[in-house]
Amino acid sequence: MRGFFVFVLTLALVLSGCQSVPKPLEEYSLARAALDAARAVQAPRHSPGYWHQADEAYRQGRLFYKDREFAKAREAFIKAKTAAERAENSARLIRQKTGDIL
Repeated sequence: MRGFFVFVLTLALVLSGCQSVPKPLEEYSLARAALDAARAVQAPRHSPGYWHQADEAYRQGRLFYKDREFAKAREAFIKAKTAAERAENSARLIRQKTGDIL
């Protein structure tokens, strides 16, 4: 009986020490919104380099999210958001310089 008690106590300590990473829902949403905003100003056409980086990071983030690798997904979504914001800003500047209406 004492061995069982020690086993249960050890198991409880081990399980309480495991900390799971929460789902990166906010990062997922912000990355999606940044991609949508970049697409709205034609970033794939005017800033293909940053757009490709954003799109690729977002796809990787979705795969990590699906595989429940939330820490890697969070990093990928943050990278996607940053690249999408750069793509949007770059596309806006290019469109402004060329006289394209925003």
